[in-house]
Amino acid sequence: MREAITVRNLSYRYPDGSQALEDVNMEVYEGERIAVVGPNGAGKTTFMLHLNGTLRGSEGQIEIFGKNLEKMKREEIVKEVGMVFQDPDDQLFMPTIFDDIAFGPINLGLKEDEVRERVEKAISSLGLSGYEDKSPHHLSFGEKKKASLAAVMAMEPRILVLDEPTANLDPRSRAELIGILNELNEREGITMVIVTHDVNAIPELADRIYALNRTIIETGTPREIFFNGALLKQNKLDVPDVFKVFEVLRCFGVNCEKIPLSLDEAVSGLTKMIETEGGHIHLHIHEHTHDEIEKWRSKYEHH
Repeated sequence: MREAITVRNLSYRYPDGSQALEDVNMEVYEGERIAVVGPNGAGKTTFMLHLNGTLRGSEGQIEIFGKNLEKMKREEIVKEVGMVFQDPDDQLFMPTIFDDIAFGPINLGLKEDEVRERVEKAISSLGLSGYEDKSPHHLSFGEKKKASLAAVMAMEPRILVLDEPTANLDPRSRAELIGILNELNEREGITMVIVTHDVNAIPELADRIYALNRTIIETGTPREIFFNGALLKQNKLDVPDVFKVFEVLRCFGVNCEKIPLSLDEAVSGLTKMIETEGGHIHLHIHEHTHDEIEKWRSKYEHH
């Protein structure tokens, strides 16, 4: 597979001299969805800002589709890498949503008809039809999130880098945004790098995880990372709530072969168990149940 992003030995120090990133290596393949996780202060946002050239490492190299990022012109970078920040107010500053979405294409020097075509496509893709003449200040937070994503999509990047895309969204807006991102990935083949603390969203949004704590400490599928208890504890990482619930069910004798990471996996797993257990799931307390529950509590530091 073709590499969309290649990071080699990237290091970066803050102006005060403290080390933010150290010898970071990463490969992201075209069409992949990558989640970057880590504790607060691990350098996740700093790393993200290197992927579009906002920050430049003191050592190392980043390649975008085989091109050295440092040798690319700014207009080349924005065509390849779209950045969506956690706070949409950092990206929405024009009088209307149409103007915000048109801002990037206009600055690429595109003709008026092509700018309008891109804006209309982005508005349609993000479900914002009818919002063209609205002021960003009059939108809900979820609508602002979609508008900021539309503004980036109008640039037609091949890579999307998203900082905490599901943060501060209500459940319906969160589910809608996850669906939109997956559709963009499936329909248009857009490569995604998602920096997030939302572990419940990761099984739905990511093919692989990179755990970052100044350097890359581990990489793997969501299942491989979430089953690595030592890694999670050492780096203050959490697992999806569904995973925890099924660990508890195991303590009460439920024999689930594969602990689910998402609600869809939970429904599938429960259905299979019920079908093979004569239409029932049996819970019971055995001699080791209380010990196993205490181990579970200790694992997640619940008191």
